Amino acid sequence: MTKLEASPGVGLRSERGPILLALMLSTSLVALDSTILATAVPSIVDDVGGFNEFPWLFSIYLLAQAVTVPLYGKLADLFGRKPVILFGIAMFLLSSVLCGFAWSMGTLIVFRLVQGLGAGAILPMTITIAGDLYTTEERAVVQGYMASIWGMAAVVGPTLGGVFSEYVSWRWIFFVNVPLCLIAVVMVLRNFAERVERTRPAIDYTGAALLTSGLTLLILALLEGGQHWAWGSPAGLGIVALGVALLVVFVLVERRAAEPVLPLWVFRRRLLVTSGLISLALGAVLFGLTSYVPTYVQEALGHGPLVAGFALATLTIGWPLAASNSGRIYLRFGFRVCALIGTTIVLGGVALLLLLDEHSSVWFVAAGCFVIGAGMGLTASPTLIAAQSSVGWHERGVVTANNLFLRSMGSAVGTAAFGALVNAVLGAHTRTPALLTEAVGRIVVVFVGLAVVMLIAAAALPGRASEPV
Repeated sequence: MTKLEASPGVGLRSERGPILLALMLSTSLVALDSTILATAVPSIVDDVGGFNEFPWLFSIYLLAQAVTVPLYGKLADLFGRKPVILFGIAMFLLSSVLCGFAWSMGTLIVFRLVQGLGAGAILPMTITIAGDLYTTEERAVVQGYMASIWGMAAVVGPTLGGVFSEYVSWRWIFFVNVPLCLIAVVMVLRNFAERVERTRPAIDYTGAALLTSGLTLLILALLEGGQHWAWGSPAGLGIVALGVALLVVFVLVERRAAEPVLPLWVFRRRLLVTSGLISLALGAVLFGLTSYVPTYVQEALGHGPLVAGFALATLTIGWPLAASNSGRIYLRFGFRVCALIGTTIVLGGVALLLLLDEHSSVWFVAAGCFVIGAGMGLTASPTLIAAQSSVGWHERGVVTANNLFLRSMGSAVGTAAFGALVNAVLGAHTRTPALLTEAVGRIVVVFVGLAVVMLIAAAALPGRASEPV
């Protein structure tokens, strides 16, 4: 079994295959969960109610994932990758069982929070371990394998979600995770061993609590604005002010912490800032589409869950197809060129979706999603690999976690903002195809702005990032 040393470098390279399979299976847990739920939203709402609250199913999951990723990344750099990923899988297993037995929208939202705590450990650890085991050149191929998991989940996830919702029960969307979690635990235990120097570092619990509390309050203000309180009301403004104040205190605490949960130096390096900004915008677009494309296809265009799943699946099919070929581009032309090509394609894809109306063909929706996914595949992989390649082993966990933290934050804040936008359009009106189309159209306009931000950030990326010695 591969021995992961405490200092930079890994041991036996000939045993990396079984570990890669374990990482791919672990990634499949998060990938499947990202696609299987979207097509089931109408069925869940019909069963337990709470249409205005359903965006929390995505936002609370993404928020829990986002705010814990930096902490998991730091713990992995201090204590090793293996205990962190095993903890994440265990949390994912527990929460999947709880979600399957949820009896109301409120309980389902709470259990999704627990699931996000598990996902927050799994995804950054799989990517960090791959970064430890493979060089920059090798990661071009490995990322293709890892991305293929998202491609398979794009097909299997929406299909399973549609089948379970239409013919069995939406609850099996969560129960299907149980055997996958058990197999993943066995594979990690059997195939991955590491040797890390044990120390007694100071854990930044205060920083973690401040970050979690501040971001939660801001998400709450976005989701409930216009629902439980009016925009600009004292209650809403008070929650925003308190959230911002907690984040300001968080920054002050991080400047003095011995082992900060989110080191502020990651925001002072050009490469990490630009790659992080791209990740932030990419996360917002990705989960904005994941949250609302299936609902739009079903309730505005009048199709069933399976067809809605197909429309969304093209997004995550285009991503791995492009990601598996991105290595050829950035190894030859550099990270900046590859990211510029990708962000330009994303901009073209979201521009296509500006043409949607209540009479659009589902094939047109699928084509737009496929183009956006292809652009994301050419953008996400090179920017993350560039960030990983610029640091050594002791910083790689933090850098990877920070990039994924910003993607998750973009997803959480974006989904919350889009939910507030949709609720503002619908108000107390009945959900008609015309109103839903209008709401989705406004979301797409925001997508265009985010794609422009990604394009500008890509232009600021360095051409190449060298592997640290």
